[in-house]
Amino acid sequence: MEGARQEASSVLAYEMKIFGIVQGVGFRPHVFRLAVELGIRGWILNSSAGVFLEVEAEEESLREFTRRLLAEPPPLALIRDYQIREIEAQGFSDFQIRESESQEELLVMVSPDIAVCHDCRREVMDTADRRYAYPFINCTNCGPRFTIIKDLPYDRAKTTMAEFPMCPECDREYHNPLHRRFHAQPNACPLCGPHISMLDSSGNKVEQGVVELLKKGCILAVKGLGGFHLAVDARNREAVSCLRQRKHRDAKPFALMARDLETARKYCHISQLEEQHLTSGRAPIVVMESRTELDLPQDLIHPGLNTLGIMLPYTPLHYLLFDDELELLVMTSANISDEPLIYENETAQKKLAGIADYFLLHNRDIFNPCDDSVMRVTALNTPQLFRRARGYVPLGIRIPSSSSPVLAVGGEMKNTFCITRQGEAYLSQHWGDLNHYLNFRNFQDGIERFKNMLAVEPQVIAHDLHPNYQTTCWAREQEHMEKIAIQHHWAHMASAMAENQLQGEVLGLICDGTGWGTDGAVWGGEILQGDYRQFSRLGHLQYLPLPGGDLTARRPYRMALLYLLAAIGEKAAALSRDLIPAFPEEERELMLQRWQKGTRELQTSSCGRLFDAVAAVLGICIVNRYEGQAAIELEARADYTQRGSYSYALNDENGMLIMNLLPMWPELLADRKKGISVGGIAQKFHLTLVDVFTAALDRSREKSGLSRVVLSGGAFHNQILLFKLSEALKKAGFEVYHQQQVPPGDGGIALGQAIIASEVKANVSGSTG
Repeated sequence: MEGARQEASSVLAYEMKIFGIVQGVGFRPHVFRLAVELGIRGWILNSSAGVFLEVEAEEESLREFTRRLLAEPPPLALIRDYQIREIEAQGFSDFQIRESESQEELLVMVSPDIAVCHDCRREVMDTADRRYAYPFINCTNCGPRFTIIKDLPYDRAKTTMAEFPMCPECDREYHNPLHRRFHAQPNACPLCGPHISMLDSSGNKVEQGVVELLKKGCILAVKGLGGFHLAVDARNREAVSCLRQRKHRDAKPFALMARDLETARKYCHISQLEEQHLTSGRAPIVVMESRTELDLPQDLIHPGLNTLGIMLPYTPLHYLLFDDELELLVMTSANISDEPLIYENETAQKKLAGIADYFLLHNRDIFNPCDDSVMRVTALNTPQLFRRARGYVPLGIRIPSSSSPVLAVGGEMKNTFCITRQGEAYLSQHWGDLNHYLNFRNFQDGIERFKNMLAVEPQVIAHDLHPNYQTTCWAREQEHMEKIAIQHHWAHMASAMAENQLQGEVLGLICDGTGWGTDGAVWGGEILQGDYRQFSRLGHLQYLPLPGGDLTARRPYRMALLYLLAAIGEKAAALSRDLIPAFPEEERELMLQRWQKGTRELQTSSCGRLFDAVAAVLGICIVNRYEGQAAIELEARADYTQRGSYSYALNDENGMLIMNLLPMWPELLADRKKGISVGGIAQKFHLTLVDVFTAALDRSREKSGLSRVVLSGGAFHNQILLFKLSEALKKAGFEVYHQQQVPPGDGGIALGQAIIASEVKANVSGSTG
């Protein structure tokens, strides 16, 4: 009797709550197997608030179970927080996985979509497997998540797979805790799951194989995980040219999909870190240095650039698009101009009828459209996102804030919004330019879906200072919500601070194309000092007029004339005729007249417009056919072996530090006349920016006493600038921070807006409480 009491007293029992990405990632079967291995008794279930457990065992076993559960979760799980408390043992006889339940509080995080895993990839290629060549293979370690989820908790009935009842064999897999498809919500096979169909442009069924059509040079609209792609054989010049013409996409680079990693190596130099990102579960498009002498129509795929954006197949369907001969496809998002990604079958057949020859469709609905993510590995050997979408969204980002939920609506271009919840910031997928109505409508729908998914109802909206942004207008129309307007470049700075978990004041060098300033000018080359609650402007690039606003941003030749006029005076008119013969004469004369009359113009300190001017004077790009084209091609032409830089001036004007690049121009023009290569001049221009920014930040440090500096804004996609400036600043004794989790461009400003609004709101509440 005494022995029995002693044995009972050695049993320990815990109630455990696990929060984070713990649903749809094989967490429960992983815990089940661990429990069986260690002799743990009790239960586990999914809840809308997380994963809950009651477990009991001998003390040593239970402590080991707890340690391994937290330290060794399954690969796709992300434990953000947990609670453990000791409870009275219930005398369980085994370990069970119980049915999911809903809680009033919804804290669970949704997993992003995950690229097909090795096991599923092997099955799709195995002629003996019952799922051979089935395009919708998945398991708890891979497959669709965010794009099919309608509601939480993440169960099949709340996804777009609800209309596909499982066959007996799939059902057995689904209910077997030891199978890798245990509770894999999209589990399916050819007998019970979604299926594909091939149609021609008239809607008639086609029996011909996909690969054969691609080899013939046909353009295919392919429905994927988060939307449609347009696919053609990347080595077929006529097919790629036809796609450019039909899509009316003059110059913007096309993304590519390589059959496998070995194929990608044929076309790009791939570092170890680039390989890790290419082959990761996120499977983004990775922009890498292209090899020379390629068997590719490079001038059509990536005109003016020395890089290629390549991704690997990330769904079973993608693997079925290749064979031993067809190894590389153009795989570009299926949209018209700057309209949204197309993700519905009927819309694709209607809108892409004049572009695609054939349509590869499937009947699994996409609930949350999501474009491909685009990233690169920087010269600093860190990841940098151009577009944060599939594979990343809706993964939360830890922020140093825990105030009430905030909705931050981002900017106008490359829009994303952000919602905060309990110390996490959730950025939406990429929406594009909100001046297009359909993008704007998707943005609005996306907000409602995120609010539902996160079970929050923000009472505060953060928006840009620009009065005419669609996001600003929409925010002001929302009743019963507090509105906080936030200056564009401050949001950039706060975004970089937030993801680097910085507190207190820092210096910020923010360089981009456009942002509404507090003085009514267009900012874009700024030195700021501040934190999440306030900022001040310490310096900026010298103001120049910006006649025509967005029109001048699209026509770099206009900015070139303005810089030449400011730098060398009346000689600029004749010189611009020699340097830029394509400059329309009537337009030139009109601009000269306005300059001579001293017509009052909008002023700008934009770094982007400075890049435009240099690119135009060097004959690299005189018209931006896509955003940032001139700057991107200027970087691509730079000769890294060139040394030296040009002159500049730092002027103090009423306490404001003015970075004046006008002294550069006579020297740059002299180099042009002497026959210095365009690449050499481009590099010297970059090194001049490094010099002036380093000197200006050094002055700002003397004034502020701050030595931490964050670099943000779209200009820091430029690898020469990012690397050389970071190097120079570190040598000068600065702590330098840049962005790795969200884009440095406008796709990341919603994060900065959100945390500023959170801190401002918390400060006001604290002051009045």
